[in-house]
Amino acid sequence: MEAQQKPPAPKKKLRRRSLYQSVWRWHFYAGLIIMPFLIILAVTGGIYLFKPQIEAALYKDYYEVTPQTTVTTPSEQIDTVETIYPDAAVTSYRPSDSPDRSAEIGIQQDGTAFTVFVDPYTNVVLGKLEESYRLVNVIEKIHGELLMGTVGDRIVEWAACWALILLITGVYLGWPKSKTRIRGVLVPRLNKGKKLLARDMHVVPAFWISLGLLFLILTGLPWSGLWGNNFQALTTNAGIGYPPSVWVGDAPASDVKTKEIADVPWSAENLPVPVSANQQYAQLSVDDVVQIADEEGVKPGYNIMIPQTHDGVFTLSAFPPNARDEVTMHIDQYTGAVLADYRYDNYQLLGKIIAYGITIHKGTEFGIWNQIIGVIVCLGIVGIAVSGFILWLSRKPKGKLGSPKAPSDKVMKGVIAIIIILGIVFPLVGISIIIVWLFDRFVIPRVPALKRFFNA
Repeated sequence: MEAQQKPPAPKKKLRRRSLYQSVWRWHFYAGLIIMPFLIILAVTGGIYLFKPQIEAALYKDYYEVTPQTTVTTPSEQIDTVETIYPDAAVTSYRPSDSPDRSAEIGIQQDGTAFTVFVDPYTNVVLGKLEESYRLVNVIEKIHGELLMGTVGDRIVEWAACWALILLITGVYLGWPKSKTRIRGVLVPRLNKGKKLLARDMHVVPAFWISLGLLFLILTGLPWSGLWGNNFQALTTNAGIGYPPSVWVGDAPASDVKTKEIADVPWSAENLPVPVSANQQYAQLSVDDVVQIADEEGVKPGYNIMIPQTHDGVFTLSAFPPNARDEVTMHIDQYTGAVLADYRYDNYQLLGKIIAYGITIHKGTEFGIWNQIIGVIVCLGIVGIAVSGFILWLSRKPKGKLGSPKAPSDKVMKGVIAIIIILGIVFPLVGISIIIVWLFDRFVIPRVPALKRFFNA
């Protein structure tokens, strides 16, 4: 009697398996390519979350002062700095935001930006720091542009966008297909052998931090140089940026944007800078500007950018821990007239969402709990990157990359179509997808050694 032949697998099951292979292959490539960048972003981001504590410890001698009964004026403090640094230009003033905190005066000296710390009670200069060498500023530069300027910014944006693809494909691969497979997603299976345990130690942490990772990606992209600038321009041109109500009088016809002269909240970066027209008057003192800020109800912690030209304006910027306290204000340097007053309440809905997203991303909105949750997500990102690398090494055949086998062209086209949509939304992803797809489709199959190595 002939042995009964095993019936062929249903077409639906084969298609599902082929789709799984295709998604797995893209997840594999995405993970292998961006894993080092994810680790860098997670480590630097985790450190940056604790900026207030780090700087308070590092610069304690510059920050802390002993409260006294008499306080010197901002103008007196600036005069002291100009006497000590006669060849420097004073660019900004930051009043102390608590009784035991120093005032900060920004200067430009030989083309380099410094911050000078002054005791507001004794008018004594406590010290000077070069901005580009402050530890947390260096960490921020690594996090935002890998210390490589525009090229680094594009690499970080590219990695963040690919992390989105990594997340989407990872959710598909790890999603439990039945109730019996929920273990292995929610909790690791400790008694199912080393192979499954290695897989679970990658999948389980990824599941628990997936929403946090998605949040960090989406709230980080508005800062990026290419996608972020285009998105910002789109919101401004669509009329969902700053409303006409921020202007006292007509909006200025200016090509200079506020982000070019001051560090301001995201929603105010494209705000045109007005001009000071009444140049026959003497310039206001910084004392007057501080008084205007108090009268306008601006909370302590703001920075005043001092105009460097005859038609420039004082720009008051509050970029505080809480989004609701954000302020961007332009003040005529001669008359003291408030030319523009842009605050959280003026933001459109999208601006408010992004403002909250940024402060939560930076770990300031909800205090220490914001920092703790943020650092847990960052540690989780490092963990899943390392566990994914270990998982790959444990499965990688000798002499081969160990990538999942390439599926049929029909299934691949469907997956490519979905990923191309993401590529259109995120241009840097689109360019890299085309390069990867062309290499995978036309180069690898034609070179036997590559075909074996990439399991094509």
